[in-house]
Amino acid sequence: MKERSDEDLVAACRNGETAAFAELLDRYQLKIFNAAYRVTGNRHDAQDVTQAAFLKAYEKLDQFDPQYRFFSWIYKIGVNEALNLVGRRRWSGLPEVEVADGAAGPERKAQSREIGRAIQFALLELKPALRVTIILRHFQGLSYLEMSQIIGVPVKTVKSRLFTARRELRSKLSGPSLL
Repeated sequence: MKERSDEDLVAACRNGETAAFAELLDRYQLKIFNAAYRVTGNRHDAQDVTQAAFLKAYEKLDQFDPQYRFFSWIYKIGVNEALNLVGRRRWSGLPEVEVADGAAGPERKAQSREIGRAIQFALLELKPALRVTIILRHFQGLSYLEMSQIIGVPVKTVKSRLFTARRELRSKLSGPSLL
């Protein structure tokens, strides 16, 4: 059985087929959760953001413009929800970070967790606009054009923000704790 395209699923949703939205949810839930987790630094907040993003997408499905990719649209909703949550809350404590490395021994796993915590902590110290560019490019692997569509700024601005974000992240990570 051939997998239906996002466009077909959206059209089916608009025609009342609720199972089609469940397919979209299955297809993109983990990606939205991962982005929200990187932005918020908290698993529970990321779950809330993911749920809110899909609920908002379902409610506004009639506003989706099929000339764009559904993934870019839902991703933009998710990132905006995460940024809104971060703006309403103050982060405190160390972020939850799990780095999976099945072949590593306990010492290597502990080192990987510490590096993961340091990266997440440094990410959370960045301004949200810079943090999102790092997440979209390096954790989600999106192109500059996709990032531009999600963030809603020109590609040139995306590149500039990414340059600044990398520089600031490098500065934050070059401290003695990681040497």
